[in-house]
Amino acid sequence: MKFTLSWLKDHLETDATLEEIVERLTSIGLEVESVDDKAALKPFVIAKILTAERHPDADKLQVLTVDTGAGTSVQVVCGAPNARAGLIGAFAAPGAYVPGIDVTLSVGKIRGVESHGMMCSERELQLSDEHNGIIDLPADAPIGTSFAAYAHLDDPMIEINLTPNRPDATSVHGIARDLAASGLGTLKGGAVASIAGEGDCPVKVTIEAPDLCPGFALRLVRGVKNGPSPKWMQQRLLAIGLRPINALVDITNYVTFDRGRPLHVFDAKKVAGNLVVRRGREGDKVLAVDGREYALTPEMCVISDDNGVESIAGVMGGEHSGCDENTTDVLIESALWAPLNIARTGRTLGIITDARYRFERGVDPEFMVPGVELATKLVLDLCGGAPTKTDVVGYAGHTPKVVTFPLSEVKRLTGIEVAKAESLDILTRLGFGVMGDGDVVDVTVPSWRPDVDGKADLVEEVMRIHGVDNIVPQPLGAHDAVNGKILTTLQIRTSSARRALAVRGMMEAVTWSFIPARHAELFGGGQENLKLSNPIASDMSDMRPSLLPGLIAAAQRNADRGLGDVALFEVSGTYESDTPEGQRRVAAGIRRGTAKLEGSGRNWSGNAGNVGVFDAKADAIAALEACGAPVDRLQIETGAPAWYHPGRSGVIKLGPKVVLGTFGEFHPKTLEGLDVSGPLCGFEVYVDAIPEPKAKPTKTKPKLELSPFQAVKRDFAFVVDKVVEAGTLTRAALAADKKLITAVSVFDIFEGASLGEGKKSVAIEVTIQPVEKTLTDQDFEALAAKIVENVKKQTGGVLRS
Repeated sequence: MKFTLSWLKDHLETDATLEEIVERLTSIGLEVESVDDKAALKPFVIAKILTAERHPDADKLQVLTVDTGAGTSVQVVCGAPNARAGLIGAFAAPGAYVPGIDVTLSVGKIRGVESHGMMCSERELQLSDEHNGIIDLPADAPIGTSFAAYAHLDDPMIEINLTPNRPDATSVHGIARDLAASGLGTLKGGAVASIAGEGDCPVKVTIEAPDLCPGFALRLVRGVKNGPSPKWMQQRLLAIGLRPINALVDITNYVTFDRGRPLHVFDAKKVAGNLVVRRGREGDKVLAVDGREYALTPEMCVISDDNGVESIAGVMGGEHSGCDENTTDVLIESALWAPLNIARTGRTLGIITDARYRFERGVDPEFMVPGVELATKLVLDLCGGAPTKTDVVGYAGHTPKVVTFPLSEVKRLTGIEVAKAESLDILTRLGFGVMGDGDVVDVTVPSWRPDVDGKADLVEEVMRIHGVDNIVPQPLGAHDAVNGKILTTLQIRTSSARRALAVRGMMEAVTWSFIPARHAELFGGGQENLKLSNPIASDMSDMRPSLLPGLIAAAQRNADRGLGDVALFEVSGTYESDTPEGQRRVAAGIRRGTAKLEGSGRNWSGNAGNVGVFDAKADAIAALEACGAPVDRLQIETGAPAWYHPGRSGVIKLGPKVVLGTFGEFHPKTLEGLDVSGPLCGFEVYVDAIPEPKAKPTKTKPKLELSPFQAVKRDFAFVVDKVVEAGTLTRAALAADKKLITAVSVFDIFEGASLGEGKKSVAIEVTIQPVEKTLTDQDFEALAAKIVENVKKQTGGVLRS
């Protein structure tokens, strides 16, 4: 929101300086973003041309002698056709910066004649687009004085940053009201006098969509003479970045910023029949004033006549019925529009206007009719004419909100003691009505504050005027006890899983929460309640039931660009239903090509091969361990979801019912459905399914004892039935001596006719860590016998000969 200082003082009687006003605006919540004090125009002075002679070497140039009021005249070379002896204009001396041509002047020679400055046109000072001649001032303009001060251009421009909940501050009058309430002056110019009209408005209005248009006011002014708006109005509009068009259009823009009341003017002779406020229809189109044609839908509100659509209601007018220099009869419209509909229409069409900015935040409904009266007065003052009566349709009046306000809420919510009388006085100065004099009062909300709904809003109003800088700084109190954990268990597990997977050489990815419907169906999704009603793209129509489709697609994109061996992971949410309970926290990862974990163990094939089920399993177990899952009690079973290969996948369980994750190589049909290729394996771990660890009361910290003896590794190969799971065998070996055996891992699986039908060989590596003494050969033989016996007892396996 931009405005000039003089514009603000039209509504605020104050002796405060610019610095004081800027500081107060920020302190009451209207943060000042910038102040332009027009410093660029300060070097320009009023000067008089004493003589004008033709340049000796150029027919279109003149050599001027200019009196700048400094006591001595200066020589200036000028090419303006209106330059003549006796003309008074704006002079720029060497060293001055001319904003319109982006040049800093210096003494120079033009066709061999020295020029000590320049006489300026309006465009060179960015006052207008006029550049056919230099500025021509009246004969009584004071020579040698500041041109900016004489032309009232030394008017600082202030820009504030508005939050969406302050529609009342989208007007200069509303900003002045806040400053007056803060004690920085007196508000003036609030009431708008009614203007009597002759006869009824001949153009009638019908509202067919009352839910989109709660009220509509219309007035005809006959016999206007449209032309340029006065200089003061043009200068204010230019200062805030608006281009003056003509008096009728400029009036609507001026009232929009002056009072926060967007208006629209129709050339009455271009309107066919009466006006109808209705929803758009299929096939409706309108050529707007920005020169673009827009296709309208039934969700939009339009103003139409017998010719068709004349305006996109509350957003932008149509070019056909716009006012120009030939307009003699003008219709002034002031209406109310549904804020949400205006916002949706503007966003759909991609139109951003000052009218939309205000209507979508909510304008003052009680200023609908005064807005017409104010615009009528300006039209009569600037363009003449004779008005009709104002026709008001649909407006049922404003019912103010009443909020019950316990005054103690100020202290409770802010910690600051504000006297009861001061709180009530602040609300009254802001325009709120106060009923009652006890500790709990009823407060009537003014029509221009649609953002105030409850007592917390009233506390905010009291505090921003009272001043948050009155809060006394206080040091934080010391804690008597050690703080408890700040992060939740789920947050801790999420961070731990990310660290663990990154350590395993995987790169973190962030994929979309939306995936194509065909991908969702491949991974158990596709339910209607997980489809988006307004997707950002046609191939992002469903909430993801799994992280794997996004990761697999990312891996394929890398492969398409020459990086086929990638390992990616993500820890994020998946969606099983449209309820909060249906969202899960999942850690997932995929490996492609030969992206194995380096140094992850022995590989019996020599060179690193393609990734497989055991790589995915290792990643899943690592993530679970990082999250605090009891990995020594995990069970690996078959029965993984259909998107995995049925013979190269598994389910990780804790007990018979709790599923902690799945892993495996992907089914060829899944890869075909995703349109991807290459060796791919992956996993998903359900972080939120891991049970909370049981708290164990301890009086002393547990000691981590490191053995002084070197660990020893021994290999065993067992022949077992094919149906025996490798995990069962490793658990049997581990249970042989839990004190000495610290780890068991599989490094080879072999199947062949030499083993017998239905048999397989599983080779394991057993890590033995002595604790109390160095083990002898007899000790190792005894331990090996226990391992063989335990494996045979639990799996039926025998040592491979």
